[in-house]
Amino acid sequence: MHAGEVRNIAALLTGGEMLLTTGMGIGARAAEQRRFTQALAARGAAALVIELGTVFAEPPAALVDAAAAQELPLIVLRREIPFVAVTEAIHTELVSAQYALLRRGEQIQRELTELMLDGEGIPAVLAALAATLRAPVFLEDPHGRLLSHALPEGFGGDPLERWEAARRPGAPAARATTVRMGASTQDGRLLVAELRSPNDALAGVALDQAAAVVALALLRARQEEELAARERGSLLVSLADGRVAPAAVGRALLAAGLARVPQLLLPLAAVVDAPPAGADWDAALRDWQRLLADRGWEAVAGRRGDSAAVLALISLRGDDDRARAADAAAELLRGALVRRVGAERVVVAAGRACAPEAAGAELRRGEQSAAAAAALPPRPWHDAAALELRRLLWAARDDAELIAFAERVLGPLAAHDRQRKLVLTPTLEALLANGGQKAETARALHLNRQALYHRLTRIEQLLGVDLGDPEQLLTLHVALLARGYASGA
Repeated sequence: MHAGEVRNIAALLTGGEMLLTTGMGIGARAAEQRRFTQALAARGAAALVIELGTVFAEPPAALVDAAAAQELPLIVLRREIPFVAVTEAIHTELVSAQYALLRRGEQIQRELTELMLDGEGIPAVLAALAATLRAPVFLEDPHGRLLSHALPEGFGGDPLERWEAARRPGAPAARATTVRMGASTQDGRLLVAELRSPNDALAGVALDQAAAVVALALLRARQEEELAARERGSLLVSLADGRVAPAAVGRALLAAGLARVPQLLLPLAAVVDAPPAGADWDAALRDWQRLLADRGWEAVAGRRGDSAAVLALISLRGDDDRARAADAAAELLRGALVRRVGAERVVVAAGRACAPEAAGAELRRGEQSAAAAAALPPRPWHDAAALELRRLLWAARDDAELIAFAERVLGPLAAHDRQRKLVLTPTLEALLANGGQKAETARALHLNRQALYHRLTRIEQLLGVDLGDPEQLLTLHVALLARGYASGA
């Protein structure tokens, strides 16, 4: 707040003031009134408050028009008030608001510091900041690449689109601050987008506090590298889960680390059995990408959260490149995971070669196929196209109707095997594995035909089926597979 009556009052302002005046310095002529208003607007005044009665009975038309043209708020007081009371009241309010903002900033710093002391990483700090400001938050490296991001609850959609929109020059409701990047001589940037009142006032203080905490975290070894690996995993998971629009897949691949958007991709997924705690997943995937690049295939890979599932996309050189790429990728990935993660068994599944727009769906099918193939004998890699039935049943493993179907079809056989020494389920499995051919089944079980026929007759009696009927054999096959996945086998 500032009160003044001199004609050149604008020269005494620094910007952001609300000017109180009785109008003595405004001037009586229209041209003087326009110049007075234009000078205030050019100086960045917040508003002009004029008290009527001393100089003007009504606000001059030229003053009103000039204020409107300059978009300078004009407030008219029709009765006398003490200006000192106004300035004291508003200054008190401003100081109180600033003090409250500083107190809130101290609270945010404590909360973020406690997260780090509790062992949480930068993603947790960004998530807390996003929740506090109710706005998306992005961490960029010195080269402008996305290292990590966090979206508050209720903010869905493609995070890459939000990031790109926030980076555009003059983007509304976006704030940023620099971040020291560990040993790097260049600074990164912490960016918050889509700010809404009242959090826009808090954003500056909150960003400064968060930037300091993030900078300290980055001093720890390999944090930047770990964040980049986590972000690649997040992008691949978003692709697999259908949260990236087909038109945005190319941008996602570039953000994940590919040098260019390829015409053809090979989706690859792997599941690791019981890896030890503290395994170096990032180093394993980094080694794999480097070794695969040495053989001529560019790839990006990431981990699904903290699970033992790995997702990858490999840039193919042509339509006939899939088998060679899958052979090399599976061999190298298995070796990297054994060395770096301590994996005992790695199940790899390769999806169909596809255009980038279809990569998300194929990646999801590959991941489900790898999980389903864990019940199969080991192979260098499994073809997802050959596992459609198993993938479908694995994906529906928690479905109550499917579980009830398997129990209804196979329940009597399971009850028999629990009560008798001679179990019959392996005989049924062997028959189904050999396409219903009894001679092949007998050889696989090392039984004579008479013994096999006796067992098959008993299975038919228990289940009320005809094992010579192909459709009933198919029903039994599906039920056996479904029961295996539903029971966690």
